[in-house]
Amino acid sequence: MSKYLLELKYTLDGIRGVKAQGGSARVAAATELIESVGGKLDHMYFAFGDTDVYCVADLPDNVSAVAVAQAVSAGGGAKARTVVLLTAAEVDAAVSKTSTYRPPGS
Repeated sequence: MSKYLLELKYTLDGIRGVKAQGGSARVAAATELIESVGGKLDHMYFAFGDTDVYCVADLPDNVSAVAVAQAVSAGGGAKARTVVLLTAAEVDAAVSKTSTYRPPGS
């Protein structure tokens, strides 16, 4: 499984839902959603600023990550942004690959 960072920005309806049910209800909902696609919620943090929630999750693949983000956004309570997280070993593997690239204009 791969790690993903889900950044959520609540809509007005989402804020009203949190206010009515509290943060624990949102953690339970996030856990249920992520587990429904075969994943595991590692951490969920509420935050100040432009992003209201940060979730770190193990998900089976990119398709599952898209399914989670679409479910959240389609629900109308939040807008989701997904970031694929890489381990140091994955970065090491990437930099060891030989590739060719020709910049524009060359």
